[in-house]
Amino acid sequence: MENENMVQSAEQSWRVTDRRSFLLKGAAVGAGAIGASRLLADPAPASADGGPTPGDVAILQFLAAAELLEADLWDQYNELAGIQDREVPGGSGNAPYTKALSVLDEDMSQYIHDNADDEQSHAMFINAYLEAHGAGSINLDKFRTLPSSKATGARQIGRLTNLMELTVDTSWWTRYRSDSKNPDLGDTLPQAVPDLAAGPHPAIPRSDADLRPSKHLQAIANTAAFHFGAIEQGGTSLYASLAQRVTSPEVLRILLSIGPTETMHFQTWQDKAGNAPPLTDPDTGLTFPDLNGHGEALQTNLIMPEPTVFLDRKFPICSIIRPTETEGAAVGAATALTASGLFKGQSKEFFAAVTALAQAADAAQRQ
Repeated sequence: MENENMVQSAEQSWRVTDRRSFLLKGAAVGAGAIGASRLLADPAPASADGGPTPGDVAILQFLAAAELLEADLWDQYNELAGIQDREVPGGSGNAPYTKALSVLDEDMSQYIHDNADDEQSHAMFINAYLEAHGAGSINLDKFRTLPSSKATGARQIGRLTNLMELTVDTSWWTRYRSDSKNPDLGDTLPQAVPDLAAGPHPAIPRSDADLRPSKHLQAIANTAAFHFGAIEQGGTSLYASLAQRVTSPEVLRILLSIGPTETMHFQTWQDKAGNAPPLTDPDTGLTFPDLNGHGEALQTNLIMPEPTVFLDRKFPICSIIRPTETEGAAVGAATALTASGLFKGQSKEFFAAVTALAQAADAAQRQ
């Protein structure tokens, strides 16, 4: 709770330590620290030929950080259940976990690999673009301090994210099946898998002891499947929300080109999560219900976004990405990830740094 509050309300500052490499300092408070609001107050070009504005840079820096965090978690999934090759190296695979995920789809390893590859490419491109325009790129290496899984196949290196104590919000499942509710209009959607939202639960085996009994391991694989969808629907909304604050046409092109790939990921994972077998974990009691036979709000084959209310309830319903509200989008994303337990064990410096980047992105204004 302390960390969640930190992301929601911390008023930390941040410092550009090197023009070509923005190393997050987290708790860089005091003399010489440059607040995010001051950075955004600098004179800025506002035309297509003028390059990114300071607000655009702040948005790209937050997205670079988000993509690095995504790349870290997808690397962990790929080490255990993906395809380890030149594109996504590292790890040696975990056969029982891979088999449990293949219950959902026999091509899960390929999908995990490709998602990992995509997120790495996003982070690398955004950082390269920032550097090409004389802005600070994002480097989170100092925060790679979280432990790895001890299960066979995982590298024993420091991590940015924690996949072993997750509380997974599964309201995205019902959100995209509702024809009358939209979180942008203040609506709350029910959980598809209530036990996952109560957490915490592992989405990867913590050690080889988690590889049995089989229903326990399948519950871990099912948790991963719903986590895949939760992460990628978040990215889908984040790019759409922040695009509304961008000034430079070229930066807008970047967000409109990367964002839909997150949507393609989400569509894939929503389909696969629907194949998670109903079961109760004999070790933890975590229950995955049969989602069919309980109306359209849970029906597994309804993977296209159901038309719903948009902008104002007076308008006809429309098939849309939701949410896309731009106000507070970056801080909201950081808060949601923190609430999920993805950063459990991280330092106060880390949370302060993420907060500063999110606040700077949310302060950006289209000019």
